[in-house]
Amino acid sequence: MGYPMIEIDSHKIKENTKIMVKECHDRGIQVAGVTKIFAGNIKIVKALIEGGVDMLADSRIENLIRYKNFDIPKMLIRIPMKSQAKTIVKYSDMALVSEIETIYELNKYAKLENKIYKIILMIDVGDLREGIFYKNREEILNTVEKILELDNIELFGIGTNLCCYGGVIPTKENLLELVNIKKYLEDKFGINISVISGGNSENIDIMRNGEMPKEINQLRLGVALSMGIGLFDKPVEGLYTNTAKLYAEVVEIKFKPSVPIGIIGVDAFGRKPQFEDKGIMKRAICAIGKQDIFPEFLIPCNENIKILGASSDHLILDVTNVEKLRVGDAVEFYLTYGGFLAAMNSKYVKKKII
Repeated sequence: MGYPMIEIDSHKIKENTKIMVKECHDRGIQVAGVTKIFAGNIKIVKALIEGGVDMLADSRIENLIRYKNFDIPKMLIRIPMKSQAKTIVKYSDMALVSEIETIYELNKYAKLENKIYKIILMIDVGDLREGIFYKNREEILNTVEKILELDNIELFGIGTNLCCYGGVIPTKENLLELVNIKKYLEDKFGINISVISGGNSENIDIMRNGEMPKEINQLRLGVALSMGIGLFDKPVEGLYTNTAKLYAEVVEIKFKPSVPIGIIGVDAFGRKPQFEDKGIMKRAICAIGKQDIFPEFLIPCNENIKILGASSDHLILDVTNVEKLRVGDAVEFYLTYGGFLAAMNSKYVKKKII
């Protein structure tokens, strides 16, 4: 197949999905399988469907379009762009929303499609990414009042996102804010709100230890299914974490000093690099760089290999303590979430799904 290449074990991802779906269903929680890390790869998405997810969720409508032949609900999890409203209504069933102007656009195209489009109104409980700030009750109230006037929009639920921007972790206290807002809206308007979408893979710990409010009945799980990790990127007990590896080919091996010779300015990315003098070292270059993946997202499988840095197209390694390595060999790396995401979205990294 050639290199660089990411190899993904879809069978392990399917098993992770089965485990988490069962745990969630046993607690009355729907699972939205988040697919954005797969960049729309159909074979891996099938593993999530076979694992039992209740719906597919993605931040890119372009990926949801690729899933159009799957008979399963589809959710857009990035706040919709008004300019994409027509496409969003056509190729998805629901979206996470926060702006009434955008909801009006969704309603307009839902009417043209003769469709009732579901929305989950996002409430920001402290992470400061998307949603109406939870203390702004008047804004929440006014937004819901306007939503309920629309003929082709269903207020399917309210939701929140945590950890992804501000790093705020899910707790019983901040999730209870959602529960209280749901009850307030139902009492105020005499309506039933079906879903509280309470977060993502970082919620698994409090779900398992019983601290998550029982009213939370939907989770948007991505990295737990794809990589077996959750809060603080720690492994989720019982899940596979070795679902993916990246392979990069060695194109040069030379003995060189560990500190550049000459006046040091800035690198190709405008940063002034720092170097530690370790004397002469054996250095290898792999044919992959920051155009594909940043070096901090890579973890060498061989503990004797150290990553020194990277330019746009070259990854520089210290292989002083590695005996059997030749030009043309492939070096194996485990990936962080950022690495998995970057490799799948680089058209220069080949994909091997097993």
